[in-house]
Amino acid sequence: MSCGVKIVGATSEASKIHFKILNRKDGLPVKSAYVDEETGDVVEAEDQIKGYEADKGDFIHVEPDEIKKLKLTSQHTLDVDSFVPVAEIDTRYLEKPYYLIPADGASLEAFAVLRDAMAKKRVAARSCVVLYQRGREVLIQPLGKGMLLTELRTHNEMTSEDTVFDDVKSPKDDADLLEIAGLLIDKKVTKFDPSKFEDTYEDALIAMIDAKRKGKKPPKPAPKPKENVVDLASVLRKSLAKEGINQDRPKAKSRKSA
Repeated sequence: MSCGVKIVGATSEASKIHFKILNRKDGLPVKSAYVDEETGDVVEAEDQIKGYEADKGDFIHVEPDEIKKLKLTSQHTLDVDSFVPVAEIDTRYLEKPYYLIPADGASLEAFAVLRDAMAKKRVAARSCVVLYQRGREVLIQPLGKGMLLTELRTHNEMTSEDTVFDDVKSPKDDADLLEIAGLLIDKKVTKFDPSKFEDTYEDALIAMIDAKRKGKKPPKPAPKPKENVVDLASVLRKSLAKEGINQDRPKAKSRKSA
């Protein structure tokens, strides 16, 4: 199954703070340069070549034309290889999102049929598309009038959870703590609303730069936590009180044998 599509970037770095490196002595911008590790001489662009270190200090030279031949030419056709249930998607593999729209009027019907059928079946399409002259594994899901294409990480890029979680202990559940935590969760349930997400680091950078521009003192940094969390039960109960949840809750009922 295939149809003509157009890929549009879904993210932007326009609002991010970007720094330039300056010479502290005269305040002027500096630029980076490649230098020979032995001589320290600057190597001009025409004298630079990519190299893969096969053995210590032994490099295989790779010419630009050799790399160019490996790159795929740009394509505008979406070829669907398979479909996977949305509920089975492992979100760890999702990387960069793009919007997907029909390439032209002739592609509109096929695009809409595929989008609506996927939404009805609650599945996502798995495909491979050309992004920046390289084939990329992607996942496509319906989104409003269009679709969302998400670039996928490869399996080799992922660290197995077993290597991280193997040493994590699993203590016996405390019924009272579980009940308190459940009450807090019920109180905090809300809708997923990215418009309310904040980049506190970026906000702090903007505030500091704005203060410097106006000749004022930079804002005070956020205070450090006063103490480490030791007694989880006490912390949870304090959180209940803060949220106005009645702590005189009934005890967890024990199951009676029939």
